[in-house]
Amino acid sequence: MPLLGGIRPPIAVLCVLILALAGLTAKVLGPSGEPVVPKAVLSSQKHFAEDGAIALRASIDERITDLRRTVAALNAGKPAEPEQVLSDLGKTYQKWTGTTILDLKSGDVLAARGERIPLAWLDKEVLTGKHALAPRMVRLETGDVRLMTMAVLDFEDRPQQLLIASNSLSVPAINLGPFRTMAVVAQDGEVLATAGFEQSEALNSDKQREELSFLQKQMSSLSEQAAEHTAEHPVSAKEPGSRGYPGVSGTLLGDDYNGRVATAGYASLASSDPEEKKSVAAGLGLTVVAMLPVVQQQGGVGPDRELFGLIAAGALVVLGLLAAAVLWMSVQRPLLRLFLESRRLARGDLTRPVSVPRWGEAARVGTALERLRGQLGGPGGTDGVPGGKVRLGLRVPLAVTAVLLLLWCVPVGLLLNRTDGSVSVPATMVNDQRDRTDLVADRVRRALNEAQADLVSTSRLIDVGDPDATAARLKDALREHTRYQALYVVDDTGEVVARAGGDPHDWSDGKDLPLIRVSGKGERKPVIQAGAPVPEHKGTTLVGEVRVEFLNSLLKRPGLGEVRVVNADAETLAASGGFLAFEDLPNNALPDLVRAGNVPVGAGPVENGLLLRDGGVTVAAAAPFSGGGVASDIGWTVVSWQDAEHFQITPYEREDRSVLAGLLGLAAIVVCLGWVYLVVARPLRALAAGAEKLADGDLKTVHYPRYQDEVGAIVRSLELIRQQLQARRQNQARRAAEPRLGAGGR
Repeated sequence: MPLLGGIRPPIAVLCVLILALAGLTAKVLGPSGEPVVPKAVLSSQKHFAEDGAIALRASIDERITDLRRTVAALNAGKPAEPEQVLSDLGKTYQKWTGTTILDLKSGDVLAARGERIPLAWLDKEVLTGKHALAPRMVRLETGDVRLMTMAVLDFEDRPQQLLIASNSLSVPAINLGPFRTMAVVAQDGEVLATAGFEQSEALNSDKQREELSFLQKQMSSLSEQAAEHTAEHPVSAKEPGSRGYPGVSGTLLGDDYNGRVATAGYASLASSDPEEKKSVAAGLGLTVVAMLPVVQQQGGVGPDRELFGLIAAGALVVLGLLAAAVLWMSVQRPLLRLFLESRRLARGDLTRPVSVPRWGEAARVGTALERLRGQLGGPGGTDGVPGGKVRLGLRVPLAVTAVLLLLWCVPVGLLLNRTDGSVSVPATMVNDQRDRTDLVADRVRRALNEAQADLVSTSRLIDVGDPDATAARLKDALREHTRYQALYVVDDTGEVVARAGGDPHDWSDGKDLPLIRVSGKGERKPVIQAGAPVPEHKGTTLVGEVRVEFLNSLLKRPGLGEVRVVNADAETLAASGGFLAFEDLPNNALPDLVRAGNVPVGAGPVENGLLLRDGGVTVAAAAPFSGGGVASDIGWTVVSWQDAEHFQITPYEREDRSVLAGLLGLAAIVVCLGWVYLVVARPLRALAAGAEKLADGDLKTVHYPRYQDEVGAIVRSLELIRQQLQARRQNQARRAAEPRLGAGGR
């Protein structure tokens, strides 16, 4: 018989799976000790580095884009003097360390603002060719590195002028929290800028200075490793099928000092959507490294934990052997015995009675074979119908086997290593939730400031006296700035002078009203408006409606859970997931957290984080808008929360392993017992019915084997017996007819 047919393979596979699961159980539920640093803490550092890389990439790209858009708008308008160009540029955008305009033909500097920009790096390759005017990183005499962005001013009837803006490659101005440091690293591993390190002069002891020196060395070492890792292609650096951050990111573990281990996350600058939108900053080869010293975990694995895993594995082996024994005794042995008996009868050996199993379909088949032996002329055989007695089928041993295995799967999967609200969560996770929430709040605030600054820049190019030209200008601006869903100019009476995009909403020009405001209560989505007064036209305002989807996209960050932007009344304005306009926060503690964050403390509101233990463990944080720009005092707050069960910490990992072990056992039950039921039990029931019909005298039905196994072999033997009975009946009919023919002849 084929090796993969019959009753033996599923029982053998069940035994192998049980032994494998027992070994896996002893390993994952037993001596799996506490790691030096929880995986959740390492993942949090990686996410922090990704957030920093996103902030730096967005900052660089926005500076480059703003400069190019401004120059394009200037080229389309009236000629302006270099001094006036730099003055207007500095008033609109306070983001460049230095700006310079020089004559392209003569090379003379026409105007300059901020720090002095060296010009020795300017050559023919920079100004011409395929990569002309591409941003370049230039090292200053002080050793600092600057990103130089260039654009050509091409006024009519004037020589071409080159506008150069210098950007620092410093760490984004975000809240790093206590003890965390961040660095911007070049392709060769050189640290270009750092933030978070204390100055040695401010330290009080030699021990503190020694620790600072250790951390600085660790940052240099980890930065070199991060640069090597980020040199890989993002596709090859990730596991197949994984998504998430579009660039290369990961974690590193450094040395330990005074009971704390240096952990780091790194992330290369990458476009938010590399397939659709290219990023200039992503092509600079920069990497952001976030480092945090974390206290080592002291928890080891005691003998009780090792014994616990061995007991669970031993219980599974015992129950598995019992289950296999049930299948062997109630299914395999009777089936093999029937196979031998049916083959003996098919060969014509009728001397011995058929050994009939005690119960089930096997007993029905054995009884039918014994009756067939009598019909074939076997000595002592019975040709009649035996007394019917209800016999249980093969479903019973299968159910008993399933119950034996479920006695292990259910307690392990549903009761073992269960967690509750008393789970200890590392304080680092709460701090990181707070700091990352503050980072998202800063990102949203900067985006709103940027939106209002773009409106200021566009408002200077508007001619209110020419509505058609104004509408065309608004359409061009709407096409360039995807953050808006509508742009329109409103005069002092509230009438819309020109518009582009969606339908405008009411805008009132009041002195006490902020330039960024929200309306639309009762509508499907909130209406977020930003305004900029049009110069030389009192009461006239350029209004842009910011798309809610744009703000939603800024809130989607892995490892941060649900993130929302709320107003002063804790009503939702934007969210990382679905939401209803102006709906309340789902947890009663979150509004209190928002109000606590907006209480002025010292220089202003501060971010807060806390651990909620209400039926479960939830990490939450709130970060009010703070900093500069028109969006700093609008009363908005970014709130985030997530269940701690998503963290990769030991209690939840043990619970997940227990659930996985139970599910694997359940899968083994379904696969192996389902295999036995489909391949053996159902064909055996059909065989029992066919054998009884044959014993009752049905010689017309041909018996075809369905599988090449024991049941199929018995079916083939039944077919041979049917053919023998047909031949025997025909011979008996012929012998009975011969005497009558002879009597008629006399």
